Amino acid sequence: MSTTAEPRTRRSARSIVWPILALVIASVVLAAIANFAITFAGPPPRDPPRGLVSIARALKTGRQPEGAGPALMIRTVSQVPRARWPMRPDRAEAARLAALLGAPAADVVAYTSLRPAGIPQAFVGRFLFGWRTAGGWRVVENPRPPRFLHWHWRTLMAMLLTVLALALPAWALARTISRPLRHLARAAEQARAGAEKPAFPQGGPGEVRALTEAVSAMHDRLADHARSRTTMLAAIAHDLGTPLSRLAFWIEQLPEPARDRAAADVAEMRAMIGDVLGFAREEAGARDETLVELSSLLESLADDMAVSGTIEVTEGPRLVVRADPRALRGAFANLLGNALRYAGAASIGWSVEKGAAVVRVSDRGPGIAEDPERLFEPFVRGESSRNRATGGTGLGLAIVRTIVTRHGGTATLANREGGGAEATVRLPLAMP
Repeated sequence: MSTTAEPRTRRSARSIVWPILALVIASVVLAAIANFAITFAGPPPRDPPRGLVSIARALKTGRQPEGAGPALMIRTVSQVPRARWPMRPDRAEAARLAALLGAPAADVVAYTSLRPAGIPQAFVGRFLFGWRTAGGWRVVENPRPPRFLHWHWRTLMAMLLTVLALALPAWALARTISRPLRHLARAAEQARAGAEKPAFPQGGPGEVRALTEAVSAMHDRLADHARSRTTMLAAIAHDLGTPLSRLAFWIEQLPEPARDRAAADVAEMRAMIGDVLGFAREEAGARDETLVELSSLLESLADDMAVSGTIEVTEGPRLVVRADPRALRGAFANLLGNALRYAGAASIGWSVEKGAAVVRVSDRGPGIAEDPERLFEPFVRGESSRNRATGGTGLGLAIVRTIVTRHGGTATLANREGGGAEATVRLPLAMP
């Protein structure tokens, strides 16, 4: 039934290409309209530039000259006026101004910056002209124009309104794409072999739905692969049981020294098969979740394993997690067993950090000689020999990480300061 529903869903979902194309076209059209409106309104007409004749009239009368043009600043100073950048001395205009005023050239100064093309003796940039009179230097200059005129503010407001008008549909389109992708990423993080299949998002554009269906199908394939591997390992373990039983029967007829060594080898083979089968089952098996008081589980486990060595318990707060108690007990038993095997003693404590239950199992043994992360890989052992009495099968930590990961937590391993190793397990607390 799912094979027919999925393609229909994909065809009925609208492609994200068309909303993006529509948004791009709308952006171009709206920007063009705003640009046309600004251009059509245009800036206010500028005053014509002042010429040398009107400047000479202002110097003679001390009043604003008649006619169109920008207002001038007229004042009297006691010293020779000095120009400021970007103005520079203009001797030619000073000579022309002196001729218009009928004054000696030494009594006139001129500082200019820009002139309009095609209009001689006119000035559009900053300028300053001075004439020495009986009462001091009379100075005429144009004021510094305001940086932003009303037309500039109107242009900026039009641009801002255009951006806001485009931002709303762009935000809605981005949310349409990002929301299902975010939900898909969360579901992909929760998807793992043996765990209950997470709820994959159903909405979104056609491309996002196609990606969701592909990730969901990949999860199903991985789950089927894990179940197939577990079934295969179970069949191998079952088939190996018969020849191992026959070997055990024939071993009974051997002399006592050889019989003991051979029986130990057969027992080791059976234990190795059991470990491999247990790892596969933990990796592919579904959880039987319930509310577990983790602190009580750890105290009970420490009491049970105290017969194998000294276990120091540092009690912490009451912790309640949602987990499979059998699997969780097996994971911490593996960590305590490793500490007792390598150091003869172990310590365990728990606390709450950033809303998560944190359990630390440590020892004062030889520590970890290689990359701690490699020890979580299957069949990688911290002890170089292949002796099960000292190193095990190399599946203990792999089983620990598999169990903890299936419960939504993390498991790490590190060397302790002063010697020894410490395993840290973080599990999400149960919601009240």
